[in-house]
Amino acid sequence: MSHHADAARTTVFQARKIITMNPMQPEATHVAVRDGRILAVGSLERMREWGSFDLDARFADKVLMPGLVEGHSHLMAGGLWEFPFVGFHARTAPDGTAWPGCRSFGEVVERLAAIEAKMTDPQQPLLAWGFDPIFFGVERMTIEHLDRVSASRPVVVLHASQHLMNVNSAALARAAIDRDTEAEGVVKFGDGPHRGAPTGELQEFAAMFPIMRFTGNVFRRAGTSETGLRNFGRIAQFAGVTTATDLVNDLADEAVAMLHRLTAEPDFPVRIVPAYISLDGSIPREAGAARVRGRMAENSGKLHFGAIKLVVDGSIQGFSARLRWPGYFNGHDNGIWILPPDEMRATIEFFHREGFQLHIHTNGDEATELAIDSIEAALAKWPRPDHRHTLQHCQMADGAQFRRMARLGICANLFANHLYYWGDAHYTLTMGPDRACRMDACGSALDHGVPLAIHSDAPITPLGPLFTAWCAVNRTTSSGRVLGENERIGVPQALHAITMGAAYTLRMDDRIGSIEVGKFADFCVLHDDPLAVAPEALNNVRVAGTVLGGRVLPLPGTA
Repeated sequence: MSHHADAARTTVFQARKIITMNPMQPEATHVAVRDGRILAVGSLERMREWGSFDLDARFADKVLMPGLVEGHSHLMAGGLWEFPFVGFHARTAPDGTAWPGCRSFGEVVERLAAIEAKMTDPQQPLLAWGFDPIFFGVERMTIEHLDRVSASRPVVVLHASQHLMNVNSAALARAAIDRDTEAEGVVKFGDGPHRGAPTGELQEFAAMFPIMRFTGNVFRRAGTSETGLRNFGRIAQFAGVTTATDLVNDLADEAVAMLHRLTAEPDFPVRIVPAYISLDGSIPREAGAARVRGRMAENSGKLHFGAIKLVVDGSIQGFSARLRWPGYFNGHDNGIWILPPDEMRATIEFFHREGFQLHIHTNGDEATELAIDSIEAALAKWPRPDHRHTLQHCQMADGAQFRRMARLGICANLFANHLYYWGDAHYTLTMGPDRACRMDACGSALDHGVPLAIHSDAPITPLGPLFTAWCAVNRTTSSGRVLGENERIGVPQALHAITMGAAYTLRMDDRIGSIEVGKFADFCVLHDDPLAVAPEALNNVRVAGTVLGGRVLPLPGTA
């Protein structure tokens, strides 16, 4: 670990190149740091104007950027690794374990059965995550698959999108979900021997809630455990991220106490920005607003409360997103409103009137339209300059919607990683060619003047802003198809979206996102210059470490 200069001392970091993301001074070779903040940026000569300093040349052959900013992630990205992974695309855990992808329902069952065989407590549920049926054609997983894992032990498999889950018969019984259950999102067999009985697929929060209740909501709670938080910090460091959101958090006492304890450690490597949501809808709006205000009074340099999260619809690949005409390409029924539209309008107006910034999940274009209409109505009644309400994902927005967003001061944080992971499925199954080619339309957003960030939504896809930037620059699917070449953006624009763009959507652009005097001394250290490599090689740019508040944090396992 580095020597950390005392408060009176100045440290000057030397680099092969510093990409500042400040257009008035785009490059430098040295940056001076004092009290955890940036004192000077430029040449060595300029540093000398401040008097004596310690020269730190360890990055002399490296490239420095502002610490990368992940504007849409979840602490669950650290906690979920307590459970087995059954996703389609291979993933690497924070401890370095490589989990191969499960390429069939049979491989999912096989992996889970092997784990179940080693479990000792017969009452303990088997929980897994990352499953995604869209890669397996029209067939859906049912109790007939998961009952092969165990007939008696509850088995719960959270989908990659987090908007659906599959469970076995034992889990349905434990949660008291049966053929008489009328909750929206409880899928039932249409024909055959099980006609009218639940299939075990549960769509969206209302349907999943009985399962969450008997498991103690462990998927979500694992993110705010000490192990989960330390895992998250490790993942962030490897990705060059120094500020990240937890975009679903009920700000309960225990979770907040753990966040305060860990972020107060000098070597905890990432600033955390939690956004409040009442997970089960049980906390009234007024009580939620009071809870957030109370947490804001405790804000510190590494913990920033104040944002509100709302969820309008579900997941496109889960067919629970709300789409306008012509609907789903394969003819699937339209998706689910997480709150009835009138209630969503009232909720948006309430938190807007109370002065909060909203981060609103919209996937389908009908959901985006409702969010824009609601914000416009709230602004007409309660004018508010610089509100920066941000539509999160906003994957199907078209030109007219981006024009309205720009006029109303709404930001977009687009889910560029979707292009790689699900682009082929959107082209052939969910949206069809035209809408798939305009999804996550970074080019249109910038053309229309919408403030833009891009994100991973980790753990939905792996945390890695340079990969996210690669997705926005190249728009290549996992099969190699280019989706909408005219929506591509340049490397400088993509780097802006993962630094200043994301910082702006978090209302933190005065503190993070660029290497400028007065801001936190947060740097991403790179082996390669992202502006010098070929755009198609941007995802191969290697992270060497991070600096947080002037404190050098070598990558775990490399110090």
